[in-house]
Amino acid sequence: MTRHQQIALRIDGLRMRYGTAEILTDVTFQMRHGEITALLGPNGAGKTTTIEVLEGFRQPSGGQIEVLGTDPAQGGSQWRARVGVVLQSWRDHARWRVRELLAHQGRYYTRYATDLIERPWDVDDLLEVVGLTDHADQQVRLLSGGQRRRLDVAIGVVGRPELLFLDEPTAGFDPEARREFHDLVLRLAAEGDTTVLLTTHDLNEAEKLADRILILDRGRIVADGTPSELARQIVGDDLVRWTHNGQRYVRSTTDSTSFIFQLFQQYGDAITDLEIQRSSLEDTYLHLVRQAEAGAGTTTSPELGEVA
Repeated sequence: MTRHQQIALRIDGLRMRYGTAEILTDVTFQMRHGEITALLGPNGAGKTTTIEVLEGFRQPSGGQIEVLGTDPAQGGSQWRARVGVVLQSWRDHARWRVRELLAHQGRYYTRYATDLIERPWDVDDLLEVVGLTDHADQQVRLLSGGQRRRLDVAIGVVGRPELLFLDEPTAGFDPEARREFHDLVLRLAAEGDTTVLLTTHDLNEAEKLADRILILDRGRIVADGTPSELARQIVGDDLVRWTHNGQRYVRSTTDSTSFIFQLFQQYGDAITDLEIQRSSLEDTYLHLVRQAEAGAGTTTSPELGEVA
């Protein structure tokens, strides 16, 4: 079995209760090494609570959890050295200089180096990876928001974690900073063979970064798959619109490419105003949120059929 076939994280029946309020009722999923997974869901769905349980910061009410082969609630310093955490925001160490702070943080990981993973990450190499080489001698308080977020990531990965948790990593970012951060995460996953679990409200971010999407709703995982798989399974088919002899048509189809090919074979240049609307991750997410608000279970959308 290769490393990418091995399980990095496994949850079975995770439950979390605060008093009489049950936040997580039956969260079950697993992740393989090297995978980037996005955990989506509306506010109050339990995303942050799930992440905090996996990080070992909260004791669950029930269920079985293994992170890198260990129950997080029992994980010691050796286990924690293998896990990286990037919080939504924090503002400590304002007067430290960037290189000094990373070198200081890195020293805590020296004792946890192995034959396979050298710890910590060389500071100069890490600064280059996160794009902060030119700011190495600058005080943290003088960094821009995007630069500070890069430093947050650098602190989270300075120990070369095998599993990295990102909770709302680009909240408040401008488009350019968000794009640069996405490139950074993809590079870390590719070069460091790091497994990544992130929570986000940004559907474009999830679609760009994640190999796999999990949607959490009312304390349960209600959807699991790639963006295209979820769009096909939950929202339904692609919509094809076209005009023929002045009549406007719409057809719902599972294979828009084949359908359009057959359409042109039959009618040729008589087909005009052709449009294809593919099911998207946004469609999927909104579909599930609306179902949650209506108190309905997950169903497949009915076919629209052909109309004139």
